[in-house]
Amino acid sequence: MNTTPESFSRRSFIKSASLAAGAAVLAPQVIKAQTLGNGAKYAANSRIGIGFIGTGLIAKGHLVSFPGMKEVQPIAVCDVKQEQLLKAQGILAEAGYADIPGSRRYEDILSNPAVDVVCIATPDHWHAALAIEAMKAGKDVYVEKPLTLTIEEGKAVVKAQEKYGRVLQVGSQQRSSAHFRIAVNLVRNGMIGDVKEIHCRIGSFPQPPEREEIEPVPDGFDYDRWLGPTPFFEYSKHRALGNFRKGWRCYWEYGNRKHGDIGAHDYDIVQWALGKDDSGPVEFVPKGFEGARQHHFRYADGVTVWRDTDPEAKHQIRFVGSTGEVQVSRGRIESTPADLIRHRFTDTDETVYESKSHRGNFIDCVQSRKVTVCPAAVGHRSGTVCQLAAIAERLERPLRWDPAAQQVVDDAEAAAMQDRPRRAGYELPEIV
Repeated sequence: MNTTPESFSRRSFIKSASLAAGAAVLAPQVIKAQTLGNGAKYAANSRIGIGFIGTGLIAKGHLVSFPGMKEVQPIAVCDVKQEQLLKAQGILAEAGYADIPGSRRYEDILSNPAVDVVCIATPDHWHAALAIEAMKAGKDVYVEKPLTLTIEEGKAVVKAQEKYGRVLQVGSQQRSSAHFRIAVNLVRNGMIGDVKEIHCRIGSFPQPPEREEIEPVPDGFDYDRWLGPTPFFEYSKHRALGNFRKGWRCYWEYGNRKHGDIGAHDYDIVQWALGKDDSGPVEFVPKGFEGARQHHFRYADGVTVWRDTDPEAKHQIRFVGSTGEVQVSRGRIESTPADLIRHRFTDTDETVYESKSHRGNFIDCVQSRKVTVCPAAVGHRSGTVCQLAAIAERLERPLRWDPAAQQVVDDAEAAAMQDRPRRAGYELPEIV
């Protein structure tokens, strides 16, 4: 990969603050499986080259965990914010990988033949295009949740995975948690009787500032590319801020607020527990409509999922059945009766896919070419729940959904919101 004003190594940047155009940046030496004549399965003495696209917040965990695996070799990093890019290179240097090349252009990562897999941890509005481009370029993909910003984008990513035959893992890491897996198995095996209702505690975000202070775009930040397919707004610090409690997550342009944030995790577990990974709810009702106490959605069998009925609840998800309950959070699980969680499952029980490490499951599947615990088709269906809940909230009225046709029923305005217009120059990649 050649250096340009968009591409630089950390050490060289620190020395000179910039790189001369055309100077060479050398990637780490990696023995490729293809070089060894076995592209379908990685050879024992081959390492999987990984490129990172998006290096803020959650990506810090990826930058530590993936390079810590003996099968993985970091190759390059990409971020439109120069400051974050340098921090990412510093994290890799501390892990023993000095001078990993960086770029503000994702194309440099996808065109690098040493990159076998990419880890995408950008804001939500970039997920779909990057995942499709990566698979089209022959890369396997780990992409943060939610899989996409819109329903139609989700359909496109599923189509791309099927077309290009790549391994994809959505970063819905609760599927690789023992506590959530136990809860799901208990529900699916009828240990709490018939499921009556489910409560998810996902919290809330503040509204974006009413009057944002417009500022010059900071040096080293490709703000236009950060906006990507979304409408153009003048730069403000808050709009492009990466923060788990505010910043870009508060804006409908870049995500689906809390539905697409914690909701993407918890609604995903609900789908899994109800055996709806290839389906979904049929009705979405926003808070306040005809006195509705909270936002909720309902499945065809009548099971209703309520949002934030008890903001002080001890657990993220509460499954209420005819004979018992299961309450689960990250690192904790409880049940009524209390001894349910000690149930020993046997071969006669229905048990779900067991993954003990979400990133590890991805790398295992890259090597084996098996399906991950959360492939595109699953991530898309869970993402659809988030997106439909958000549409109902924005329109302030209920909507009906046909999960088989994947189409809003009898509401043209809501159906149009299954997709969003994309800014010229940032069209969704064609799948050919």
